[in-house]
Amino acid sequence: MNVILWILQALLAAMFAMAGVMKSTEPKDKLVEKLPWAADFSPATVRFIGIVEFAAALGLILPAATDIAPVLTPLAATGLVVVMILAAITHARRKEPSAIVFNAVLLALAAVVAWGRFGPYSF
Repeated sequence: MNVILWILQALLAAMFAMAGVMKSTEPKDKLVEKLPWAADFSPATVRFIGIVEFAAALGLILPAATDIAPVLTPLAATGLVVVMILAAITHARRKEPSAIVFNAVLLALAAVVAWGRFGPYSF
């Protein structure tokens, strides 16, 4: 199970790192073309979301890999669960069901990592 958790952590970290860099570095008008929901938020909010996602990506890997404050790994996964809940709410308000499904899948993966690292497979 530990190997599966590491695979999930790496997958989530890669996805959220890429998304976080994109949201925190690209101008809002360019982001709106790719992510229509960004039109509903200020540039600062979109940038903040990107920074949170990138920080969570780092938190999924670095604490566990370096054995420095490994409790941060399940906390990062829990934070991503919260982010995905908020994302699903945003997409529900915008009536974007396919995005909600994608958020639900990422939420489930992050919840598995959080459960595994808080519980039976903690470091």
